[in-house]
Amino acid sequence: MNWTEAEIYTSTEGIDILCASLLDIGIKGFAIKDSEDFNEFLENKDGKWDYIDDDLMGLKSCESSVTVYLPDNSQGAEMLISLKQLLARMKERDSAGSWGRLEFEIKSVKEEDWANNWKQYFKPLKVGEKLLVKPSWEEYDGNDNRTILEIDPASSFGTGQHNTTKLCLELLEKAVNGGERILDLGCGSGILSIGGILLGANEATAVDIEENAVTTALENAEKNNISKEEYHAYCGDIISDTELREKIGSGFDIITANIVADVLIAMSSLFSSFLKPESTLIISGIITERKSEVVDAVVKAGFDVIEEAEGEGWAAVMMKMK
Repeated sequence: MNWTEAEIYTSTEGIDILCASLLDIGIKGFAIKDSEDFNEFLENKDGKWDYIDDDLMGLKSCESSVTVYLPDNSQGAEMLISLKQLLARMKERDSAGSWGRLEFEIKSVKEEDWANNWKQYFKPLKVGEKLLVKPSWEEYDGNDNRTILEIDPASSFGTGQHNTTKLCLELLEKAVNGGERILDLGCGSGILSIGGILLGANEATAVDIEENAVTTALENAEKNNISKEEYHAYCGDIISDTELREKIGSGFDIITANIVADVLIAMSSLFSSFLKPESTLIISGIITERKSEVVDAVVKAGFDVIEEAEGEGWAAVMMKMK
């Protein structure tokens, strides 16, 4: 398998939080460069080190970074999009700028250049029993009566290729009976909320902290012939923004939240305020090692587990509000 190398620029203070956050989006191996750490080594090294290669001496003044290696396939392309969103969330939290510039380069190719090359990985994909997910530039001649969900993710997470999205869509297919109102938290490309309407829901509201994701979701809704009366999208953070929560309102039948473990835990006490009693919550974006931690937090917030699904180290859970 080929691999993509992505170097993420941060600071000494940002390394630990960045590495912990990378684990949450399923990136489990990385290499760290940090000038402060290397200079501390030089000052305290013992006599066992007689010679240090000149190449290593460049670490004395390097910009701190964390390098990750992702598979050169559709899953890796989705993970790069997820990485971009993770860094955006970290920038929003780091008002003082102490975690560095939080940008990445791919084998000396800047992320904006990579954004034009990811299309090669995105092909038509059958999901569940009813949907066929495809980008606008791909043709599909199938006669299997599947509903076509057309998604151009741009730089927003959600093509259906990644297990977190696929698992969510499969659970959503089981949850939609017709006529529901859906709230999609962390909407990315809008794939879940748009898929919900195509499966039979009446209306959807999509929310993301990235303005680009909101724009992309609205564009994708239009591509799927969904009217503005059926589809609404907002930019903001529901955890900290009371005004946004009031704007979104309540009375939803289904919430989808494909984010990361820590954000789902932080949101857990808010889910019920958006839902009708006995309504459905579908959560995903959870590495299997943290599934119990996330589920326990949501159960404590008043939900019961209905169904769990896992694939390639990721978990999605469908829950019912008591």
